[in-house]
Amino acid sequence: MPLLTKDMVPNILRLGGSFQVDVDIPPRFAPGDRVRARDINPVGHTRLPRYARGRQGVIQRDYGVFIFPDANARGEGKKPQHLYSVRFMARELWGPEVRAQDCVYLDMWDDYLDFA
Repeated sequence: MPLLTKDMVPNILRLGGSFQVDVDIPPRFAPGDRVRARDINPVGHTRLPRYARGRQGVIQRDYGVFIFPDANARGEGKKPQHLYSVRFMARELWGPEVRAQDCVYLDMWDDYLDFA
């Protein structure tokens, strides 16, 4: 695959596409599982928000298997894995100053998560 250039962007955006892959990989987590986002500091690209690292949440949904963007951006291949919606209580992320009922949903891949 060639490097993405600015001239390629309009056509890519027009065509759209999905990064979901048809690979049979068992999920590590299921809805309701308590998880902790890994406290990692990788060199280069990651979609794991710094404010969520080391924080606990609950799996809400398994979207299926997708290309892992961190590995793909580093040229390490697709490294397909499950992508989940994870609910974090806002207080877990930002402390007691925020409302107790507020929460944040983040989409996170297997490589970002451990069981809590």
